[in-house]
Amino acid sequence: MIGPLPDPTAFLERVFTALAKDGIDVASLPLDHICYRVVSMHRYEELRTAFHDHATLLSDAMIGGRPISTFRSHVPFVHRDRRLDVFELPAPKAGRPYPEGYEHVEFAVGEHPLSFAERYPGVAWDRSDAGKSVNPDVRLHFDGFSVKFHEHPLDHVIAHLDPR
Repeated sequence: MIGPLPDPTAFLERVFTALAKDGIDVASLPLDHICYRVVSMHRYEELRTAFHDHATLLSDAMIGGRPISTFRSHVPFVHRDRRLDVFELPAPKAGRPYPEGYEHVEFAVGEHPLSFAERYPGVAWDRSDAGKSVNPDVRLHFDGFSVKFHEHPLDHVIAHLDPR
């Protein structure tokens, strides 16, 4: 478990299975963070408050017109010998309901994500966020979840943008 969230093992297994099926090699890439979606502002506030007992708040930011909190868990979750301790908790977008649960993971690739995507030309990349000025990414959409690849780890980006 990650703090008050459910065990992400089944979700992560779906992620790694889908990536392997598409031939995406992530063996050497850090599993940067995981995102957990909620259905209401009430649930967002409830989980955000509960996380303070299990994690350190890295960032509270307004992104796309809604708050997103990012935390570092006091006790990392380990999956396939990968340590996962950073997680995102976004408030729901108005008019865009999501079921509660894990929605995406992100890998840090250490290079511009378009360069990474070029190594896999047969894959249907979503490049719509590759031109962002802060931590651009490319994304793969799967059934009920997505996987993003960006240059820098999220905690590095947060520290650069908001040095505390």
